[in-house]
Amino acid sequence: MADTATPNVIRRADYAPPAFLIDTVALEFDLVPERTVVRNTMRVRRNPEAARAAHLELMGEQLEFVSAAIDGKPFANAHAHDHGLLLDNVPDQFELTLTSICNPAANTTLSGLYVSGGNFFTQCEAEGFRRITYFLDRPDVMATFTVTLRASKADYPVLLSNGNLLEEGDLPDGRHFARWEDPFRKPSYLFALVAGKLVALEERVKSGSGKEKLLQVWVEPHDLDKTRHAMDSLIHSIRWDEERFGLELDLDRFMIVAVSDFNMGAMENKGLNIFNTKYVLANPETATDTDFANIEAVVGHEYFHNWTGNRVTCRDWFQLSLKEGLTVFRDQEFSADMAGGATDEAARATKRIEDVRVLRQMQFAEDAGPMAHPVRPESYVEINNFYTMTVYEKGSEVVRMYQTLFGRDGFRKGMDLYFRRHDGQAVTCDDFRHALADANGRDLAQFERWYSQAGTPRVSVRTQYDAAQQRYSVTLTQGYGEAAPAARETQKGPLLIPFAIGLIGKDGRDLPLQLEGEAQAGKATTRVLEFTQTEQTFTFVNVAQEPLPSLLRNFSAPVIVEYDYSAQQLAFLLAHDSDPFNRWEAGQRLATRELLTLAGRAATGVPLQLDDSVVAAFARVLTDETLSPAFRELALMLPSEAYLAEQMAESNPAAVHAARQFVRKRLANALRSDWLNVYEQHRTPGAYEATPEASGHRALKNLALSYLAELDDPAEAVRLASAQYDAANNMTDRSAALSVLLNASAANGGSAEAQQALDDFYRRFEKEPLVIDKWFALQATQRGSAQRPVIDVVRRLMTHPAFNLKNPNRARSLIFSFCAANPAQFHAEDGSGYAFWADQVIALDAINPQVAARLARSLELWRRFTPALRDGMRAALEKVAAQVKSRDVREIVEKALA
Repeated sequence: MADTATPNVIRRADYAPPAFLIDTVALEFDLVPERTVVRNTMRVRRNPEAARAAHLELMGEQLEFVSAAIDGKPFANAHAHDHGLLLDNVPDQFELTLTSICNPAANTTLSGLYVSGGNFFTQCEAEGFRRITYFLDRPDVMATFTVTLRASKADYPVLLSNGNLLEEGDLPDGRHFARWEDPFRKPSYLFALVAGKLVALEERVKSGSGKEKLLQVWVEPHDLDKTRHAMDSLIHSIRWDEERFGLELDLDRFMIVAVSDFNMGAMENKGLNIFNTKYVLANPETATDTDFANIEAVVGHEYFHNWTGNRVTCRDWFQLSLKEGLTVFRDQEFSADMAGGATDEAARATKRIEDVRVLRQMQFAEDAGPMAHPVRPESYVEINNFYTMTVYEKGSEVVRMYQTLFGRDGFRKGMDLYFRRHDGQAVTCDDFRHALADANGRDLAQFERWYSQAGTPRVSVRTQYDAAQQRYSVTLTQGYGEAAPAARETQKGPLLIPFAIGLIGKDGRDLPLQLEGEAQAGKATTRVLEFTQTEQTFTFVNVAQEPLPSLLRNFSAPVIVEYDYSAQQLAFLLAHDSDPFNRWEAGQRLATRELLTLAGRAATGVPLQLDDSVVAAFARVLTDETLSPAFRELALMLPSEAYLAEQMAESNPAAVHAARQFVRKRLANALRSDWLNVYEQHRTPGAYEATPEASGHRALKNLALSYLAELDDPAEAVRLASAQYDAANNMTDRSAALSVLLNASAANGGSAEAQQALDDFYRRFEKEPLVIDKWFALQATQRGSAQRPVIDVVRRLMTHPAFNLKNPNRARSLIFSFCAANPAQFHAEDGSGYAFWADQVIALDAINPQVAARLARSLELWRRFTPALRDGMRAALEKVAAQVKSRDVREIVEKALA
């Protein structure tokens, strides 16, 4: 980590403590877009727990070195180079003052200090601070920061940094200043500053201990009317963290700032969170139900980092999931509690289903490819590439398993001990595991393998019922199947898997559970089995009838369960399972099995047929008014094309698309009257409400509309969609209607209704960048046809005046949407999608390597596709490998090609 030249591979095993520590930092900024002068005064001392170094080496990139002084005297033995600053013969303890210059206006990487929309912003995680000033830019160097900002008052009337405002005032020549202090030690990646023409929505609240706190959401003036939901989400987050974990806001104020040019979703800088506008701005006319839910979740996530990431941070970047996996778990629990409290299991299950869908579609795919890595990676080339689904989403599942094992109270005890031991420290995943183990009196040594082994575990299940003895045996076997080579080499032994199970009788009710050796059955009808061996048998006694097992309830571990349910058994579970997650899961298994069979037939040109029992199972869910609308919408949504293609021995996107469209059309025609009834019954007249209940009604209604568009004669759906578009008082209904019109148009070679709605949508919202992002994305993900391939639409839209490749949101809305969310069109047999992908990765690499690297991952699973598609993907990867220059992209494409 001390090598600022950044070696080709950085390994966790090579970690060494820093040779020097920095106790205090005083930063002074004279903010000018093309030439910002930074004066950095630090109290530096040798680390008594590290080997003595001959010199002090600080990281620095794209900086102009001006001067160095030690204890107030000029220091001549300072040598600047491309990756930092080398200082020879420094004393053991000293004050170091460095002056340097950076150019924020030219910083298109959006890492470090940059200008967006005429305002200054920063992004320092993971290694952006070294683009601002020379520093020991690593997470285990923690210091207190005082920051003075100076700038033109007319151009930058608002000056913000971390912590509490100490003073502000005017300076000569129309300039002004503000001085901020963060009293808590933090690593440099949590530093932030913002300067510009901004306005704030403010609230004052009292913490649980009675202290008054100032909350601010800062935005550009024209966006102030879209901040209420973000503020409410922040207040809810503060209250939830106090109630659930006893954690209070520790600063006098907490600020959120929205910026339209941002590589990530948001950043948890201490007390000054900087957000992508996508996760702040919302009102009914511009934001969908999904946007409202995402804003609440992301605001919660970044606020919860104040303790899990800021007060206790990572020792090194290999421990990234220590903060991210833990905080994703916390934001998931927050969202579930906001939807259903602690007791409404059906509402909580809806959130659980949504999270697991993302995990399976994206993280399981990552586990199967060349970028497979453990939750705690062993090595990396570019740390920005390891902000992954594995670190975040699988990491959150690892944290969830602690709560599954110990319950909410036991998990809270472990969290309390974790903070008592490590507040103000930079620690490791093992420190967190030890705190949970010690607080609950458990040995969790085996559990460490969840952090060090890559790949998605598979649990095969065998069952046997002895009617005479009334014994039911469940034998679990764990392994990894055909794991990717990158994952296989990390797998050392069996995991501790909390495996939740229930047994269902012939009447559809849960049976009492009594394991062999227990005196009597417990009250709970779900039992968490601690599965610790490669193969292990659990025997239930006093089982009066042969049950149907309900396996891995609430998705109690991030594994793939292999059990040969019949179609009739899956339909029974879909109708009766008391566990809402497994009820949904049964429907997904049933649909996946049928869709994969149909895809196999489509690939060989065999006519397609759908069994009536599948239609009947879907009909029961569609018409079951005892189920919540939100649950029914999720249960009736077919598995995605991308997920289905990954389940095939050779991915064939065209065959999957044909199969999925055939099933949608069959369900649409067979259940036409039911879809129409549901559409009418779940309208939400009156003023828009972003509540879970109202959102569920809209989701089910709009799903029904999308199915009606699959009818042999979609005229009725087009009429309904056109009327819904015209009458909509919210973005959820308007964008859903536009999507239906676009897809119905594709099926019929184009339509005037679709084009009129597209044109109207743009005219209405051309001054709303986030809505225009939706306009681009809807066109990039539309169905398309042989006569009108979507890639032609995408290429044309890239020349549109509203498109800007330098803006990450705009690039994601058009290019990423096409490449990642429209598989049937992207994987065209002529290879046009791959050629387009290569050109865009190369273009993005030149201006923003982080965004380019994320796009580069679209082809990392190329070896799993049919031979004709593989050849086109390999050629595109080789083209990119030959031309890109950044470490970010090279790591992705070289691993893919290796």
